[in-house]
Amino acid sequence: MKKKLTIPGLLLLTVLGLYSCKKQGVYNGADSTLGAQFTDDGSTLKSAVSFPLGLAVEYPLASSNANYWNVVKREASWITFGNELKNSSIVKADGSYDFTTADNFYNLATAAGLKVFGHTLVWHTQQRASYYNSLIGGGSSSTATNFAVNPGFETTTVGTTAEPADGWQVLNGAGQFVSTTTNVNGGLKALQVNVPAGGQNYNTQLITKAQIPVTAGKTYTISYYIKGAASQNIQFEIRPYAGATAGSVSYQGGKAVTTSYAKISYDYLVPAGVTAFQLAFDLGGTQNTLYLDDVSITDASVVPPPTGGALTVIVDNAMKNHIQTVVNRYKGKITAWDVINEPFTDAAELRNNTNTPVPAGRTDVFVWQNYLGRDYASKAFTYARAVDATADLYMNEYNLESSTAKLDAFVTLAKELKAANTGITGVGTQMHCNINTSYAMIDGMFQKLAATGLKVRISELDIRLNPSEKVGAVGTSAALLNLQAAMYNYVIKSYFKYVPEAQRGGITVWGVADSDSWIVVSNGKNDAPLLFDASYNKKVAFAGMLQGLKGQ
Repeated sequence: MKKKLTIPGLLLLTVLGLYSCKKQGVYNGADSTLGAQFTDDGSTLKSAVSFPLGLAVEYPLASSNANYWNVVKREASWITFGNELKNSSIVKADGSYDFTTADNFYNLATAAGLKVFGHTLVWHTQQRASYYNSLIGGGSSSTATNFAVNPGFETTTVGTTAEPADGWQVLNGAGQFVSTTTNVNGGLKALQVNVPAGGQNYNTQLITKAQIPVTAGKTYTISYYIKGAASQNIQFEIRPYAGATAGSVSYQGGKAVTTSYAKISYDYLVPAGVTAFQLAFDLGGTQNTLYLDDVSITDASVVPPPTGGALTVIVDNAMKNHIQTVVNRYKGKITAWDVINEPFTDAAELRNNTNTPVPAGRTDVFVWQNYLGRDYASKAFTYARAVDATADLYMNEYNLESSTAKLDAFVTLAKELKAANTGITGVGTQMHCNINTSYAMIDGMFQKLAATGLKVRISELDIRLNPSEKVGAVGTSAALLNLQAAMYNYVIKSYFKYVPEAQRGGITVWGVADSDSWIVVSNGKNDAPLLFDASYNKKVAFAGMLQGLKGQ
């Protein structure tokens, strides 16, 4: 049962005024005296438990800062690399892999007797997005340019018998070509050709009004859609120019016309010296009503981006390759992984390119779910399990203790993955908390996670003591430090209370000293969210967590 908060008036006003602890009652069951209720810091964190007790660690500090590394070795049995196994840290711009730093870090850890938790295989950020986008044509100008003017005959501002659609000129058969809004292949209009009986194919003839500039030695794909009231054959002409001088015409006859629109394509290799050409259609000789639409003249070397099933296969293969390359390298060495990280938005929606837009200036976002859908999760676990049959495989997410909707979406997906035998063995709750986080919601979260039957891991624990962004030396406020310690203590005890021993996958604190925290360094916050101060001295938060681990 939570204790009633009865903070003495003067002290409460001091805390509220200086450090923004919102309204009376926000501290849940924290001790009303705000005194030093946590004093036991005489043993190590890892010695208090039998499950993995971890710290998130960064290689630059671990390899150069003795005080930092000594704290890690003393307190932790496991470490999670802060960045060194994330996609953008090991995948190069060309898609190849460089494990130099990750390997060095792994060797440093194991030499110190530390085990490594693998973080993370599939995420939407800190990805080598430039490489993955290059595979699917995203963020590039890979869509081939159509050099035909008014290719769908949509524009008819001239609308004469000599020029029935802008950019197209009648050579023979004036009055036989008319714009139509019926029998179109694409867009709103097509060109209808009313061919009379008798004559030759060139008696009904249409040509591009302007010459189309081309490059000698390159191949251009010429295509169009055509159908007729009756089947027949037609021909088209490629009329080359070397500057102003006309060259020999290339006749392409025997092109079938059926009663349904069909695409006709031809690859034209531009001869030496040719600088431009015109495209002409010879449609006469057989009485018929023809419909011509969607002419295209493109550089054949430009491959359009994949779509549909082809796009899915490319992204799926890229994800599979990454997962299996990384897991295989550390098979038998790293025995637990975050397979997918942060699958949902704050609105509890599966991420996609719409609800997870790329922030300005960022080039490291690639949302796998956008291309693979919900199945990306089952695929990811299946690919990881295929490489390592015994590793623990986790799904990790943040704000589960503060958003019921997100928690429920996460639990639903976890149960789906478990039921489908994908290989998932655990769920991770990051728990980037603050001193205002609801005790009741923490309890509810652990109960729902435990109900999945999977292992439950606190994966990225830290506790902000200045969530309202007040100025001043918040890190030296005894009141706030004690409230922070109380929250650390409560989180641990709630974990022990609601997660059965067999399901406890471990606890990792996300960082070592306050000065190294991502909240301070990356987010620029005035805060002190970790267990050690900038000089690597134990804070009262350390005692709060240690006593929680001991059940006190």
